[in-house]
Amino acid sequence: MNSTQFVTNIQPFLYSLLILSILLLYQWRTRRVRQALLDSVTLTTLAAFPSAVLGHSRDILVFLPPGYTAARPQRYPVLYLHDGQEVAALQLRETMARLSQRGKIAPLIVVAIPTDEARLQEYGTAVAANAKGYGTEAAAYSQFVAEELMPAIKARFRTTSDPAQTGILGVSLGGLSAFDIAWHHPQLFGLVGVFSGSFWWRAGEEETAVTPDRRIMHEVVQRTATHPGLRVWLQAATLDETADRDNNGVIDAIQDTRELMAEMARLGYQEGQDMIYIEVVGGRHDQATWARLLPQFLIWAYPPAEIECRDRV
Repeated sequence: MNSTQFVTNIQPFLYSLLILSILLLYQWRTRRVRQALLDSVTLTTLAAFPSAVLGHSRDILVFLPPGYTAARPQRYPVLYLHDGQEVAALQLRETMARLSQRGKIAPLIVVAIPTDEARLQEYGTAVAANAKGYGTEAAAYSQFVAEELMPAIKARFRTTSDPAQTGILGVSLGGLSAFDIAWHHPQLFGLVGVFSGSFWWRAGEEETAVTPDRRIMHEVVQRTATHPGLRVWLQAATLDETADRDNNGVIDAIQDTRELMAEMARLGYQEGQDMIYIEVVGGRHDQATWARLLPQFLIWAYPPAEIECRDRV
């Protein structure tokens, strides 16, 4: 093979090698940029955080916003998140970093509270367990959040005491729990987010604290005398489930949410103002759907122009 033939034969290989090198360099640079973005949100773990009321401990994940370590003695808005073990699936850290970088949200602290096999008992409604015997520890869990975790977070991190800048968020059963905790603690929480909330939660036939067989959260709201001053963000999806108990063409997940809103409207809540409802066509009862909604919730809950906490330590 002469030199001309060799050059002719080697050229395609060199071109392929060059293209591959460019692609690998691009992927490496993309990963570096993404990692740098993620690193702008600092993750701190409170290992084995104890609870006297629940009788056990768990790791608490605390996400600190870009600039938190700066010398400026600033206090930050805070969001408490249920099902904290799902933060990766919800893309929490990446979403916080991206929205912060673009100036879409105020810098905030997110406290992710993981759960485990006790989830069906810890989450629910504090007033009563449901007809299936779930939620027996909901009152104790609510006390844990309000009286043990929140004071400890404030003591260690620079979170604001302003309820208007303090929120709680949950998905599915965790959403029901978030709503219940916020509704009963308006002195602590000024906003709540519920993704695909389990508002079907019904009282048992022998229940005395609420009307037997009634949806518990609907009755709690109905029994409330005045508007609690809570801003509420609700979401349901058309594929959350297929059940339609009254065969009216509306799945129960959507109907339960809308009927809860009707109860809230009697207290003066106005849809589009202090009560937001998002119905996701084609959305499912899964982390992928909730992850897509998370940026919308954060932008609504913590807008940079409206919330920029400058409390001094």
